[in-house]
Amino acid sequence: MIFINKSGLLKYKKIQFRCALGKAGIGKKIREGDNLTPIGTYKIVNVYYRSDKIKKLTSNLKLVPINKNMGWCDDPKSKKYNQLIKLPSKFTHEKLYRKDNIYDLVLPIDFNTKKIIKGKGSAIFIHVARKNFKPTRGCIALKKSDLIYLLKIIKNNKIKIKIY
Repeated sequence: MIFINKSGLLKYKKIQFRCALGKAGIGKKIREGDNLTPIGTYKIVNVYYRSDKIKKLTSNLKLVPINKNMGWCDDPKSKKYNQLIKLPSKFTHEKLYRKDNIYDLVLPIDFNTKKIIKGKGSAIFIHVARKNFKPTRGCIALKKSDLIYLLKIIKNNKIKIKIY
């Protein structure tokens, strides 16, 4: 189990990493755009990564290279809300292939994925942190080297994450 607490610490076994959280902190996520990191227990869906920027990545989780036409729909009007989509799209979305490095590694968690409630919130990722661990719009962000190391040491491909 991976633990993420409101003070911005991610703990796995005896290891701790600093992480950035949503601008509004951790709480019960009610709607898209509330800037909350959702409280609860989740699974990592898989790992998307930029193979042009990360050459050697080892993980027991499913690794999926990011290409230029990959996005994540955050538009409640779409049937593909809170899902991976092919770009271009007429609906609003997050581009996974970006110029900055925050999506060099993207681990979607299974928040609002089983029975999707449109408008509740989408694209909750564990991704690379911005400079100075600037707060996110609801995601969890770690230093790139810490995230690569964490993926390497996770042995269970059904690992759970507890955000509290």
